[in-house]
Amino acid sequence: VQLQASGGGLVQAGDSLRLSCAASGRTFSSDVVGWFRQAPGKEREFVAIISWTGGSTYYVNSVKGRFTISRDKNTVYLRMNSLNPEDTAVYYCAAGKPVSYSDYESIMRGMDYWGKGTLVTVSS
Repeated sequence: VQLQASGGGLVQAGDSLRLSCAASGRTFSSDVVGWFRQAPGKEREFVAIISWTGGSTYYVNSVKGRFTISRDKNTVYLRMNSLNPEDTAVYYCAAGKPVSYSDYESIMRGMDYWGKGTLVTVSS
C-alpha cells in the first residue's frame, strides 16, 4: 500500500484545513486507514482512523468535535476545524490491521504502511 498525504500549510488559530491521503496498491490488505501526528519534540500520536469497508471512525479525545475523518474510494480526508497552535505537527496517514483497538498505542503499532507527512502549522 502506498500512501500520499497532502494539504498541509500555515494557518491561523481558528482556521480550517483539509488533509488528503491518496492510497494505492493493495489497500484490501489493511482494515483501517488513519491519521497520526508528531509535534516538534514530541512522540507521534494517534489522531483518527476510519475503516475501509464500514466507515466506522474513531478519534483521539483532543480532536473530537473539531476533526472529521472521511473516505471517498481510495482517498481519505481529515477535515480540521477550529485549529489551535497545539495542533501544529507533521501529519501522517497510515494503514494497517491493528490486532487491538483498546488504546491508541495498540492502534499505532498495528499500522503497517506509512506515508510521508504533511506539515500543519497553526499560528496564534
